[in-house]
Amino acid sequence: MPDVDLITREVIQNALASAADEMALALYRTAYSTIVRDCLDFSTSLCNAGGEMIAQGVTIPIHLGSVPSAMASLLRKFGDRMDEGDVFILNDPFDGGMHIPDIFLIKPVYWEGRRVAFAVTTAHHLDLGGRLPGSSACDNTEIFQDGFRIPWLKLYRKGEPDESLFALLHANVRVPHMTLGDVRAQLAACHIGERAVHDLVRRYGVDHFLACADDLIRYTERLVRAEIRSWPDGRTTFADYLDSNGVGGPPVKIQVTLEVAGDTLTADFTGSAPQVPGAINATKSFTESVVALCVRSVLREEVPNTAGLFRPLRVIAPPGTIVNGVGAPARAGRAASSMRGVTGFRMVDAVFGALAGLLPDRVLAAGEGGNTLVILGARRPDRSPYVYYELLCGTWGGRPDRDGNDGLCNPANVASNIPVEDAECEYPVRIERYGLVRDSGGAGRFRGGLAVEREWRLLHGEAHLAIRSDRRVHLPYGLQGGQPGTPSTNVLHHADGSEVLPTMISTRMQAGERLYHRQAGGGGHGDPLLRSPAAVARDVRNDKVSLESARQQYGVVLDQRTLEVDEEATRRLRLEMQG
Repeated sequence: MPDVDLITREVIQNALASAADEMALALYRTAYSTIVRDCLDFSTSLCNAGGEMIAQGVTIPIHLGSVPSAMASLLRKFGDRMDEGDVFILNDPFDGGMHIPDIFLIKPVYWEGRRVAFAVTTAHHLDLGGRLPGSSACDNTEIFQDGFRIPWLKLYRKGEPDESLFALLHANVRVPHMTLGDVRAQLAACHIGERAVHDLVRRYGVDHFLACADDLIRYTERLVRAEIRSWPDGRTTFADYLDSNGVGGPPVKIQVTLEVAGDTLTADFTGSAPQVPGAINATKSFTESVVALCVRSVLREEVPNTAGLFRPLRVIAPPGTIVNGVGAPARAGRAASSMRGVTGFRMVDAVFGALAGLLPDRVLAAGEGGNTLVILGARRPDRSPYVYYELLCGTWGGRPDRDGNDGLCNPANVASNIPVEDAECEYPVRIERYGLVRDSGGAGRFRGGLAVEREWRLLHGEAHLAIRSDRRVHLPYGLQGGQPGTPSTNVLHHADGSEVLPTMISTRMQAGERLYHRQAGGGGHGDPLLRSPAAVARDVRNDKVSLESARQQYGVVLDQRTLEVDEEATRRLRLEMQG
């Protein structure tokens, strides 16, 4: 292999990162479904010839750690039985995937007959069959209810599509033109990645490209190890809870112990609850992805998104637990996982909570608990099927040096709320309320982000309704004296009254009924009595905090007419509140 000069490696690193972003842009622009096109639930990456990640697009961070497991599984199964023009497809959580709705499409990239890279895309699909529309329901109790399972297969062989596999997909999904349209959008993104790799190989030569790609992984590892080495050695444990096991059962404990020893970090999830009957069990690859995401978030150095990030990390996820659901001896006992996203978000909160014990100046308080899913599925008046997938994004917790973001997706994700106009144009729904909720962020020196609320009215017929939410009982925690956020709620308004729904439920909704959802507010960071009175006054003027809360939670007295701070009254009140 040729020697690698630092300037060339840096140029290739940035070219690969740009290529992964270009793949993401192509997928976004050519996707059919709202879950991909509007919610942005997809990711793109490039791997070297051995299947190790060398770049990831600016897409969903929580997918970051899934690529190594998927690639390892693909290489175990097919090894050298790959040809130029092949494209591989997978969604099986027990074969390297994450959950049924996420389809991997991977294309090996060749140059003059030699494999030099892989182009990888992952997208959450609108429907892949199963018990309910959307292929996701918290109360599924076996993976066969989640939907159509695809082990590693060749979707294309030497450039020719496997039409029988396309036909099988078409026959097993509710809205085939959208599912297959999104598959083809992933394929287009893979072609973009292949083209970018070819451009780099043509410019630098194949041996130089391969050497730089491998050195880029080692460079990332060195950076991450150096940063971890600068952290204090020690152990810290944190536990958080999901409100439900997916089928109305008890809370579910997620516990993690982090240990820093030299340049290595170990995350041990021993003590977490056993796998549950509902469809919220995570795979080990997803758990590994969470740990990588959290560590990546607190690094001070600019680190390339490569496989080198994972080498200093050791993840212990006991089989048969909520963080590593496995198959039982009876095939029907295989853990359901279609709604495992909420478990991923709670694992993120647990890992961040533990990191706060090691690096208190870098970690934010808990956010809303993760994206809420609301899925409506039925037929329009013309009998055409639809699946309306709403991935509601919320808010951040307060940070060590600033407030939590309001109305911005959880830090574990890069997603977007569906625009009201798009939802109403494409589906038989009307959005009757959408906004931020006053007084919902946890009080702190730096306030938690405000909760997001949204209300949907069904306009036609009857629809299946599935909801995945959380943080009603176990509120988003505050840090360093910050207060917890406010609870979430789900209310279904019938013609003859209102019904408070559980956080996780599958039910039905009738035309004219309204579903109201309010996410949890983010936790606060730091003592609320240390918050700047000017910041409290600004929040009151912006209708984020009420006059009453300004006084009761922050000890700030405002003139009711001008909303200016009464400095002397504030000083006296704060002294009184401090005891």
